[in-house]
Order: sequence, then structure tokens, then C-alpha cells
Amino acid sequence: MPRVNKAIELLEQGQPIYYTGIREVSFEAGVEAAQTWADYINVEMEHGIFDISALDAFMRGLVEGGPTKSGHRTPAVIITLPTNGSSENVIRANAWMFGQALNRGIHGILLCHAEDPKAIKAFVESVRYPFHTIGVGEGLDDGRRGNGGQGSAAPIWGISVQEYMERADVWPLNPKGEILLGLKIENKRALANAEENAKVPGIAFAEWGPGDMGMSLGYVGERDNEKMLVVRKRVFDACKSAGIAFLNGVRPDNVKEIIDEGVMIGSGSEEAADIGRKYTKRSIPW
Repeated sequence: MPRVNKAIELLEQGQPIYYTGIREVSFEAGVEAAQTWADYINVEMEHGIFDISALDAFMRGLVEGGPTKSGHRTPAVIITLPTNGSSENVIRANAWMFGQALNRGIHGILLCHAEDPKAIKAFVESVRYPFHTIGVGEGLDDGRRGNGGQGSAAPIWGISVQEYMERADVWPLNPKGEILLGLKIENKRALANAEENAKVPGIAFAEWGPGDMGMSLGYVGERDNEKMLVVRKRVFDACKSAGIAFLNGVRPDNVKEIIDEGVMIGSGSEEAADIGRKYTKRSIPW
């Protein structure tokens, strides 16, 4: 396939994408997940167990169980991690987590509690090799990802080490990049900076994290009250202004409406994804 990351391939075509989540990862789980209905798999390690050895086995299992029905070596894998975007110092101190995860061959990271634009800038820089210079001097400084992990990541992607290093950059900032970075703008501090956060170069998508956002605003379990809907609109509008994708839940009974609204990443069931794919006349067979 021309793309390693099939989620990016679809987004380039203007097609919405759909994901499924997993917490317990292992080689066997990877073999099973290789034939997932989803366009990408979200590995949840923010609250799940932070186990890099298990993630390594999971990625190898995806290769063993692949290729996907679309012909890609594996489904795309995006991970959440125990660190957050509360400050630049927090990101700098915990950037090793990003490197460890990327070196396993994952395809993206979703930053939780993305509050501070300086933290988000540091996040993008932490996952980039210093020789990738698109955007440097235009909102970003040099990348800080170190040498050494490419030897374990490249075989997962099924390409040479040299090609991995060329392609392991953030999309859409680098049109040839294969790594997706996202933000969870999921509390009132992140919301205050929503517009600036979404515009940091190198970010591809964002969500409003209604569970955490509601708790931050004093609600438990409420997602559809008037104040919450205003919050959702602000984050959605910030994504539109920045030209990045918005992530939102979808159900079989509302997926068409959500697509018409402009949502490009859907969290929901296989049934909802099937309805959405037919609605947008998806041609790739997955």
C-alpha cells in the first residue's frame, strides 16, 4: 500500500474514519485484532496498565495476524499514555513515554488533558526526529526524538530503517508523514486555550473528552445539557478553524447526521461504522 497508516490514507481521501479501543494488550490480542472492523485501534494506557513489553508483543501480533482486508500490514494504532499536556515541564519530563511507544511501531499518540499550547508544542517536538524540519521556525523548534528506536519500529511497519526514519513524521504538517497526533481538550483549562491548542503545527485531530470535561465543569454522567453542548461546539469550531479533524461519538441512529456536521473521526460500534462507510461511499474494503 502507498500508506503505512491507513487512517491517514482515508483522511486524505476525505473519508471519515472509525476506531475501536483496547486496554489489555498481548501478542494473542494483536493477532486477533489484526482483522478488526475498525480503521484504527486506540490502545488505552492512560488509565489502563502502562506496559511497553505488552505493547511490543501486541504490535508483533498485529503483524502476525495481518495483513488487513485493505492490504495494509497492520491496522493503525494510536495510544493514550499516563502523562498529560498540563505544562511544558510535564511533557519534557515524560517525553520518554512517547519515544518508548513510538519505538514499538505505533502510528500515533492522543495526548490527554491537552491544556497548555506550550505543552502541545513540546509534545510535537518530542515525537519528531531533528532532521524533519517542516514547521521549524514557524511555530516549532527542532525535534527531540532520539536515535536508536527505529530498528524496532521499522519491521512493524514493514519498511527499511532508512525509510522508517523518512516517514516517521507528523501528518498533515509533513504530507509524507505517517504519524497522527491528537489532543484531548477535555477540561476547563484546556477549553480556555482550545483555539490556540488546535493550531499548534503537527496536530491532526482533537476531541472534547465529554467524560472528563463534564467532571471538570461539575457534572457526573451528563453529556447533553446546554452548557456541555456549548463546550462541544467551541472545541469543534476550534478544530474547523485550525483545519484539523474532530473526533466524536457516533451511533447507528446518528452517524449520518454527525458526518454531515463535519466529524471526521468516529467512536462507536461496528454497526455505526458500516452505516457511515456506506453513506460516504467508502471504496476500500474494510
